[in-house]
Amino acid sequence: MDRREFLKQVSLWSAGMLLTEPVFRITPELFADVSPNPALSVIKGKDYTSLVRTAVESLGGMSQFVKKGDRVVVKPNIGWDRNPAQAANTHPEVVKAVVQLALDAGAKEVLVFDRTCNEERRCYENSGIKPTLDSMKSGQVSCDFVDMKRFVPVNIDKGKSIKKWGLYKDAIDADCYINVPVAKNHALAILTMGLKNVMGVMGGNRGEIHRKLGDSIADLNTVIRPKLTIIDATRILLKNGPQGGDLKDVRVLDTVIASSDTVAADAYATTLFDIKPEEIPSTVAAHELGLGQMNLSKVNIIEKKI
Repeated sequence: MDRREFLKQVSLWSAGMLLTEPVFRITPELFADVSPNPALSVIKGKDYTSLVRTAVESLGGMSQFVKKGDRVVVKPNIGWDRNPAQAANTHPEVVKAVVQLALDAGAKEVLVFDRTCNEERRCYENSGIKPTLDSMKSGQVSCDFVDMKRFVPVNIDKGKSIKKWGLYKDAIDADCYINVPVAKNHALAILTMGLKNVMGVMGGNRGEIHRKLGDSIADLNTVIRPKLTIIDATRILLKNGPQGGDLKDVRVLDTVIASSDTVAADAYATTLFDIKPEEIPSTVAAHELGLGQMNLSKVNIIEKKI
């Protein structure tokens, strides 16, 4: 009931019918659907479209997450003016494959967006994501720039680090939110993967959360709850992240990781960098909040090579 009431407040506030800002309450019931033994698929191969399809099929298929008529958000990383080989953004073929699966499952519309760090037009174009999605020629798919007027101030009740922040309305009230980050090095967070990808739907001065980055990211993930996280590890950025630029810093792994548990997905992706999950503050904070499983011995890992 709390989340339904929260979304009602968001709609009323956006329509100018609510004077007080929406309040999101963190309750035990909110995390009741978090499995202690989540399924996670790790698929390796050269055909990135098949990687994504197989990863999702291993979890029961996209119809487990997207229902007919759903308004779906697919949230990749489009933050940087970098080309696909530089591994700073989600690979465009991975994004396209996720969008197509959502359409195949009956999505009414699919929205793809990110609040970029570099100039938005260059990021959308040079990442290859907008041109690739435009090539689908589907009126159901949009890849638009973030509209700064669509950020909704949200009070995060009982948040450990963040008590209030502006979040993108389309991310909050989507019927299905699919998280599609790239796995890469980050100078402050050590790594940026599924949990940190939430920063792309934040308004305001995002630099302010860097003082308590791990706790802040966990707090934000109580509001933005992906039904599915698909981590692009087709090529990973080993250093000089999050922007990168030097191909010498990139390792090609031809891998996709998928799970309904973002914490578990991040925990596994961390091992690709020879780092332990407990070394990543956001993973630990999210696990402690009850957002997911970071102990990989308790995760049902499905591995395939295609």
